[in-house]
Amino acid sequence: MQKDEIIITNAIVHILETDVGMPILSEYLLERHEELNDLLRAHIYRVAAGDDLKTCVFREEEGSDMYELVKNFSEEDLIGFSKEAAVRLYDIMCKNPDIPSADFCVVTFKSEGKPYLALLKMNYKDSFVHMTRNADDGSNYNAIIMQHATLPASGTKLTEAVIIDLEDLTIKIAEKKYEVNGVNTNYLSELYLNCHAKMSQRTRMKIVEKALDQINNKYFEDNIEKQLETKAVIENQIREDGAIRPDLIGEKLYEEYPTVKEEFEEKLGKYNMVREEVRPQNEMTVRKYHKQYLKTDTGIEINIPMDEYNNNDSVEFITNPDGTISIMIKNINRLMSK
Repeated sequence: MQKDEIIITNAIVHILETDVGMPILSEYLLERHEELNDLLRAHIYRVAAGDDLKTCVFREEEGSDMYELVKNFSEEDLIGFSKEAAVRLYDIMCKNPDIPSADFCVVTFKSEGKPYLALLKMNYKDSFVHMTRNADDGSNYNAIIMQHATLPASGTKLTEAVIIDLEDLTIKIAEKKYEVNGVNTNYLSELYLNCHAKMSQRTRMKIVEKALDQINNKYFEDNIEKQLETKAVIENQIREDGAIRPDLIGEKLYEEYPTVKEEFEEKLGKYNMVREEVRPQNEMTVRKYHKQYLKTDTGIEINIPMDEYNNNDSVEFITNPDGTISIMIKNINRLMSK
């Protein structure tokens, strides 16, 4: 989903402030203008492009009030739908005070011709603003005060949002755990939507990274070349395919160590991820793989672009007879100090 392909159709906002004791529901759609459309578009895009986004499906067989509500959704009844959706969310929030108050914005939009529904929980932020008033002597008194119900700016990513494909009712969800009955819970998917959520791409990436770290620390703790190779293999797969395959990573890294490869696959097998593709979308997720970052025991820090690391004419790692390592940087035309 590209940002410039998101076309906002309609939107409405309800105020879900638990301290008030009841939701403040709007009876009218928002009067949209360019700045508001840009704000909504930016929030939807940032959610859709995030690697913490999870794919969900409604648990139809268990009976879901939100499923029935979404299944019968119509653009003409957006106000009624949004009010009912807001009340259901507010009830959960009031029963669980750890869940923060928010404005609840319900948006219909299209992307590549497909209709979507976005439920944006815009949690309040604290911010400072200036205030001016007249002093007793008639002069101006300027002050700085804190506002506790400021909405997230367009440059920030919402931590709680739902995007529903209105053609097949598949769900994309960004959520955060909050305490529910003493247990940290993904309340949006489990209580509000009653849907089954798959792991996000970011979570899947972290599982692969953790398994690799555990294996390398156990069997190759003093082998810096193996650790560098691990990063290079991941970067190469992402650059060529836009995704990583854990089984292919294992074959590449541990081909000469069958028992190590088997242990690596066992760790991923717990999550059914041995042959599951991991496809990160966000540049922030993969940026660390663009360079090799090294630090010596003497405090020297080196970072090497991955293209140069893979080029034997640019850099070479040499293991000396005494066990120390030398790094040779080759073919330098000039040096710059930064």
